[in-house]
Amino acid sequence: MSQGRFKNPVEATLTGIKDLFRKQDLASALTESDRLDGKTCLVTGANTGLGFGIAVELARRGAHLIMACRSGIPEKGEEVKRLSGSDKVEMRYIDLSNFETVHAFCAQLAADGVRLDVMVSNAGVAPPHAIKTVDGFDEIFQVNFLAKVLLYRELLHSGVIPNSIFSKGDNIRTNIPRIVFISSDSHQGASEIDWEEFGRYEEYGIRKAMSHYSYYKLVMNTYATELSRRLSDAQGKPKVSVNVMCPGPVDSDIVRKAPTLLKGFMKIIFKIFFRSPAKAALPVAYLCASDAVEGKTNYYLHMFNEKRMDAKCYDAEAGKKLWERAHALLMEGSGQV
Repeated sequence: MSQGRFKNPVEATLTGIKDLFRKQDLASALTESDRLDGKTCLVTGANTGLGFGIAVELARRGAHLIMACRSGIPEKGEEVKRLSGSDKVEMRYIDLSNFETVHAFCAQLAADGVRLDVMVSNAGVAPPHAIKTVDGFDEIFQVNFLAKVLLYRELLHSGVIPNSIFSKGDNIRTNIPRIVFISSDSHQGASEIDWEEFGRYEEYGIRKAMSHYSYYKLVMNTYATELSRRLSDAQGKPKVSVNVMCPGPVDSDIVRKAPTLLKGFMKIIFKIFFRSPAKAALPVAYLCASDAVEGKTNYYLHMFNEKRMDAKCYDAEAGKKLWERAHALLMEGSGQV
């Protein structure tokens, strides 16, 4: 049976607050000279919370920004323009809980000739109980993991993320395209992937929901590691870099679906102790813009500290099996590609 690191929000919150007091070794590594002028960057879940903070920061640094969201269109895009001082901002609709919208989103990017230099996978959910999507999967499994597999499969095969491994095209850019997964250090200590329950929908309540959040971060990190392997050449040099980071505790609306009392309590804690999305976005900007990251892949940052992920994330056999099982699910269901 799968098991995450935390079983209740209080334990998770206290751990997050403790992390805020750790020294940030790379805090001075990001400078105003780290720019994204002339580069196209896409951020999922960019209409709120950390994703919004990332969107503002990348636009401020000169990126042509694509905000991929399921709500807040167009008002959140206009707000990013105002806060960043950039008008190179557009919004596109996607809902990771519905594969049909993922297909449409990817097809439109390809049709429009979009070529991404940077993609930030930020969108995620933390529902308080099991929710079945229109595609028949548990929402947290689909949004936090499986839909991302579909998204990257389509963007890599179409060449929207330029590469010579999946698209076999000649649209490779001078700089190596970058993929950044927003994760959580709560994945540390989660159980190994349970292959018997993988992809199966089952009802559960809030305690299991808390556990699932960190467990699926471990699943996603294992996928990111496998993706980094497959996007590297025989010498291990990346054709597309795939890196992972934990922003630390962020004042966001991740608990918006929690029970009323718990949500009220958590929002107070978030406001008092957690970092603002604008501040939490800075390590993300470092991974997106800094020359120091060029050529690095399977690199993990916890806020502004380099760190190792849970050892299970690097298991090559688990990564290969996860890749195969995830794509098999997509081929079996409405996520066919």
